[in-house]
Amino acid sequence: MSPFILRKLYNIGMHSNPHSASEIASPAVGLTAPEMSALLDAKEREIIRLRRQVAWFQRQIFGQKSERRMLEPEGVQGTLGEAFDVVPDDVAPVQKTRIAEHEREPRNKNKNLIDGNDDAGLFFDESKVPVEVIVVANDEAAGLDPADFEVIGEKVSYRLAQRPGSYVILKYVRPVIKLRADEALSCPPAPVGVLDGCRADGSFIVGMIIDKFAYHQPLYRQHVKLQDSGINVSRAWITKLMPAAVSLIEPIFDAQLESVRRSRVIAMDETPIKAGRAGPGKMKAAYFWPVVGEQDEICFLYYPSRAAKHVEAALGLQRPLGAVLQSDGYSAYEHYAKKTGITHAQCWAHSRRKIFDARDIEPVQADQALDAIAALYKVEQLIRDDSLMGQAKLARRQEQAKPVLERFFAWIDEQFDKQGFLPSSPFLSALAYIRERRVGLSVYLDDPEVSIDTNHLERALRVIPMGKNYAESRNMRSFAPRSRTCRAAVQTLYCT
Repeated sequence: MSPFILRKLYNIGMHSNPHSASEIASPAVGLTAPEMSALLDAKEREIIRLRRQVAWFQRQIFGQKSERRMLEPEGVQGTLGEAFDVVPDDVAPVQKTRIAEHEREPRNKNKNLIDGNDDAGLFFDESKVPVEVIVVANDEAAGLDPADFEVIGEKVSYRLAQRPGSYVILKYVRPVIKLRADEALSCPPAPVGVLDGCRADGSFIVGMIIDKFAYHQPLYRQHVKLQDSGINVSRAWITKLMPAAVSLIEPIFDAQLESVRRSRVIAMDETPIKAGRAGPGKMKAAYFWPVVGEQDEICFLYYPSRAAKHVEAALGLQRPLGAVLQSDGYSAYEHYAKKTGITHAQCWAHSRRKIFDARDIEPVQADQALDAIAALYKVEQLIRDDSLMGQAKLARRQEQAKPVLERFFAWIDEQFDKQGFLPSSPFLSALAYIRERRVGLSVYLDDPEVSIDTNHLERALRVIPMGKNYAESRNMRSFAPRSRTCRAAVQTLYCT
């Protein structure tokens, strides 16, 4: 079992109630009816909690991680899915593509060759890769007069070579002249650099940023490369140079953020990071708040907490007419929408995830709910396949998705009316989450510019949980006083 699973088991053991097992296992002799009922309720809750833990571990090791669901063929879907006949099943068949015939190449006799016998094929982009031409002399023509042989052609072979990464010193020589007329001295000024008073050329600054944020080279390794190349600069110099270089891209970030703020429909989310030291061996918790505009431009705003006030700071209190904010179910977004009077659209993917997490406890009902949500996504897939936009997209949603959504919420109400669901049921809690957000989950039906979910924003967030949040590095944490803007600019540039 992996160390991650073992740590999870340890944490669960440390946080579990040490008295629950003894309380449940205690004799029920002499209990009154209310006490017996309370004991049974506690036992049921404990069983559900343990079942959820076991199901979580099983899913992590053997099960399905994604909640995405594809509709079953007709006749296999559950009873709830029978109400979704409004979604057409007779999708136009995919056009077949004819592939040209080919001949089988002869078997390579020498299987030990990495590239076979073909060393003349192009495996690079000639417009990007410099090619150094080396003419190989023919030993047969050595010592012969050119009149004694004739060159009838040539054969070409390619080899992939490497030259050590090199730095170049640009030496600007500026002549000082003395005018004979008035004996005045004249000397042209030195070329202006991208950073005033800095000996680093713009090409070096660009290469330093790319090496760090695209190729994961820390600044201390870049400093070692400079020393190995004979460049004697201090590590403090290159450490100070990085935040100054990042500040050059702040105008790009500011312009992109302004474009996002002008958008009528904005998607927003928040994700935790570790930035700054909270003590020995501890890191401070902070948050990136990514926002996406109508032109798919994205900006990562950095704030030290998850407080609702940061939504106002990011988007401002003046929003365009008919503005829509799409997000998950975090209450900070709902608070902002009410304060500014804009429409708050919510995400079906987050709702689907709630159902999926409860599937191990109530598999039958959860599968029916997942089928209902899959039917909504099937409509969106058909819209993309038909390349519908604007009013055509709106009409399709009204015709096909809206009836599905209404029947789904009616089905949810039926589940709450039925007996047998415990108040602590994860599935019932997931349905309550969806029912409470019915208005927000229905916004996309009446606005073709609003997506069914925020997955386009979630995809941009993947670089952070995957460990590619380079704004967390040591020199990024030392940015002051513009630390917040620098981190936001770096993360935005990397994800754009």
